[in-house]
Amino acid sequence: MGLYRRGKFFWFTIMQNRKRIQVSTKTENKKLAERIHAQAITEMQEGIWFEKQKAKTITFQEMTEKYLKKYYRIRDEHTVKRLLPIFGHLTLAGITTEMISDYRDERLKTVKPATVYQELSLMRRMFNVARREWKWTKENPVADLSFSVGNKNARDRWLTLEEEKRLLDCATNPSWLRSLLVFALHTGMRRGEILNLLWNDVDFFRKLVTVVKSKNGEKRGMPMSQTLYNTLKSMSKVVDISSRVFPISVRSLREAFDMTLKKAGLKDFHFHDLRHTFATRLIQNGVDLYKVKELLGHKTITMTMRYAHHYPESLRSSVEVLDNCYNFTTVGVMEV
Repeated sequence: MGLYRRGKFFWFTIMQNRKRIQVSTKTENKKLAERIHAQAITEMQEGIWFEKQKAKTITFQEMTEKYLKKYYRIRDEHTVKRLLPIFGHLTLAGITTEMISDYRDERLKTVKPATVYQELSLMRRMFNVARREWKWTKENPVADLSFSVGNKNARDRWLTLEEEKRLLDCATNPSWLRSLLVFALHTGMRRGEILNLLWNDVDFFRKLVTVVKSKNGEKRGMPMSQTLYNTLKSMSKVVDISSRVFPISVRSLREAFDMTLKKAGLKDFHFHDLRHTFATRLIQNGVDLYKVKELLGHKTITMTMRYAHHYPESLRSSVEVLDNCYNFTTVGVMEV
């Protein structure tokens, strides 16, 4: 395993499965070659040298392609388009935490923190799979990086009952918009989930709507309220050839929704805020947070809590329980 010169570089030989493998240090500096050689011996003794060699040959592009084939989630393909131009040509060993930190800082100059969080979360998941399952690398360069978005991207916007009435009253053109808004308000489903829904996913007998593939790739069932049941029943009389419940494009929905917001006089309101409204209204009316989490299809309660907003009157019943702790016929009113 001693060093020897071959051409202009120093090399050394190792044994793997009884085969001699020649390894180049890629340097003509003898002292540097000696350090590389010594490091290789240490890593071989620790049983990590061969794994590190994989990380030096497999590219981020190759890892991405294999990951998406097995673990694809909605939006992953879009997210990875931002990562590949920067990291795709690099080997796994060539991607460092410092490099990803620089990427994070640059992206935060032009996009929202939640977008960066989504990109780095995908990158971290891919490296974890490559490390744990495929043994392609010993390191996850994203693991030590802080990319929490905190509350920087949180929204505190949902519809009051009066605002909801104004919105639905104005949703007359196109004809399908009101039904779609009612559906969103009574399911909390994401825009993509709504537009991809098929009539086969609607079970009138069980009063259940099924999201076959959600954002996190999992299937979930959504019980129908009576209002939603009546809305879907009236729609089912006219079934589109594509068998989609709402056979419209994202662009058509966006244009119709924006026009209706203007007619209703609603400002700073996004389509996704209908999902906020669904969750907030349930929680304000005493529905258990865990049940809301399941209805939204979240993996953690923490995610659900971002959608849970209270107004003062919805909290009144919480403090009124204190009155039950006292017997006013005997205690009387305390003076200050």
